[in-house]
Amino acid sequence: MAAKYADLMRIAILGTRGVPATYGGFETAVEEIGKRLVTRGYDVTVYCRNPGQKQKEYLGMKLVNLPAIKHRFTETLSHTTLSTMHAITKDRPDVVLMLNAGNAPLLAPLKLAKIPAAIHLDGLESKREKWRGAGAKYYRWAEDASVKQGQEVIADAQAIADHVKERYGRECTVISYGAAVIHPQSDRLAELRLKKGEYHLIVARFEPENHVLEAVHAYKASRETKPLVVVGSAPYSQWYVDAVHGAAANDPRIHFTGGLYDQELLDQLYGNAVTYIHGHSVGGTNPSLLRAMGAGAAVLAYEVEFNREVTADQALFWADADELTAFFNEIQTGALDEALQQLREKSQKRIQENYQWDQVTDQYEALIKKLAESKKK
Repeated sequence: MAAKYADLMRIAILGTRGVPATYGGFETAVEEIGKRLVTRGYDVTVYCRNPGQKQKEYLGMKLVNLPAIKHRFTETLSHTTLSTMHAITKDRPDVVLMLNAGNAPLLAPLKLAKIPAAIHLDGLESKREKWRGAGAKYYRWAEDASVKQGQEVIADAQAIADHVKERYGRECTVISYGAAVIHPQSDRLAELRLKKGEYHLIVARFEPENHVLEAVHAYKASRETKPLVVVGSAPYSQWYVDAVHGAAANDPRIHFTGGLYDQELLDQLYGNAVTYIHGHSVGGTNPSLLRAMGAGAAVLAYEVEFNREVTADQALFWADADELTAFFNEIQTGALDEALQQLREKSQKRIQENYQWDQVTDQYEALIKKLAESKKK
């Protein structure tokens, strides 16, 4: 049902690369939620930082493309600063949805402009290796500022909400990401010289907290003969990329594709792998994990509370390279064939029952209504 204020409600979404979604989880969420809000009668503006993008509208969403200072410490904040100023002076939205706790300094000007805002925390950013030192200190401050200044605070996993409650004494609104349940074809796998059910898959940014290096070490030490396909890159961590490639040491079983943004091909990779190896450890609900599960992947997940929450323990968990090597060796013998098939079925059931975009949009719509009501008081 359309919102009570649908005819007048203007929503601005800030803090991401925007849409069309070609980069990551935030962008996919913006696209899926934004287009659904449009069909429910909302006026949605998405602020984008895509150089050269000429589109002014996408799936009913208005697009505002603004520049950013290209550096890992300044890119997001510089772009969101411009976006916030544009929203305040030109767009004048009724409600702002801001993604990424690193954008916390922009909550104050929105408050002064009397524009209600919710901020999405996006995991435990201060623990990411790329933010070590001054960056980590900034994100610890930003998390604190988000919780203290955000009119509403969004966590995408209960474990993140529990962290906020324990550390700051504040309740979060828990809204996860969504994913589609799909049964992808396998007709394009030949483009990568792969066959259905004949490879293992990693899809991740090459960053230490995603444990790509440990996974490659584990596979290299195993007796598994089916290849390992590693999809991903790292724009600001070349040293880690070099370490991962070095760990492979020209092992012909390990194939690196670099970043892949062909969504159809990615779906086929997820849905036709023997296993999807998920090493992420500091985020909340990880979109890549949801997507793999929705495509029917059997998951080998790093042992951390976020991954247990998302999979509802319907995965095989590893805490170090040795444990993952043992799984690869069991798979090679066929000892886990039945267990992996059961995990594939349970993955899709979990997504169908708990991570649908329509349900996610329902929750965002309820939050938007709450923010709009606060403006009247």
